Amino acid sequence: MSADARRRAWALLSRAASGPCQPLQSLITQLGVEQAAAALVAGDVPIALDRRVLERGSSFDAAARDLERLDRLGGRLITPDDDEWPTDLLRAFDADSDDPEFAVPVALWARGPLSLRIATDRAIAIIGARASTEYGNRVTCDIVSDFAARGWTIVSGAAFGIDAVAHRGALAADTATIAVLACGVDRAYPAAHDRLLTQIAESGLILSEYPPGAVPCKDQFLARNRLTAGLSAAVIAVEAGVRSGTTNTVRWANRLHRPALAVPGPVTSAASAGCHQMIVDGRARLATCAEDVLAAVAASPSTATPPPGDAGALAVDRSVR
Repeated sequence: MSADARRRAWALLSRAASGPCQPLQSLITQLGVEQAAAALVAGDVPIALDRRVLERGSSFDAAARDLERLDRLGGRLITPDDDEWPTDLLRAFDADSDDPEFAVPVALWARGPLSLRIATDRAIAIIGARASTEYGNRVTCDIVSDFAARGWTIVSGAAFGIDAVAHRGALAADTATIAVLACGVDRAYPAAHDRLLTQIAESGLILSEYPPGAVPCKDQFLARNRLTAGLSAAVIAVEAGVRSGTTNTVRWANRLHRPALAVPGPVTSAASAGCHQMIVDGRARLATCAEDVLAAVAASPSTATPPPGDAGALAVDRSVR
């Protein structure tokens, strides 16, 4: 099979999965990439797959259109065949689990010049409340600035509030930033962040498990959270309400054995109540600065990182070209 045909097979399998899908991963392991894709198109698979997976994986033409649409955007499909696939980080999903959500992505749709593997050699996820406060925004800017000075990549979800502040802080500090989306990389979500996502695509990286054109839904946001944690050496929650989606990302950090940290806030602030609860419950360590996070990373056996270099080390080889 040619390289183009194999990439089309990966695109079809990724479209079929559209998020975490353990049974499909089992099919790929059992048959190989090309044979698994062909079996889906033929509708003749040796294992039980959800009807929706079979429907999404029924056409090589649809996969080819996805790749063409991505190519017009200047994007690419990153697969386990590629040198930039972050094998070491994603190995955390190899652990046995009965949870169908606990699965490595089949492939990743991407826009931006960064090599995913290089950008995630030293990457920190900074997440938090959509309705962030002035306090949370200020703390986020300070933490991003400290990590930028050390050449670390900032990973977040491009949402309102803390996510957006983290991305903008990274762009302002000229450090790498990765936006992990719950929709196709050709969509601006939220729409108000169209310009922000365009800026990230110009110098950083936009990633998604979902093919071009995919619209976001609740389950996809939860699946996105596991990828945000999985691509990072640690997860930092700056602000979170008691029922915040931020707590879901922290749970994924716990499951993947990544250090999880939370920044305390004023005791009167509902925006920090979730962070306080995570610290009390032991789901997250207390963090007040970048040094607290780096100490947790250094002490974690699951997040070995390269030795510190100068702050501009990442800029030397950001491109996949």
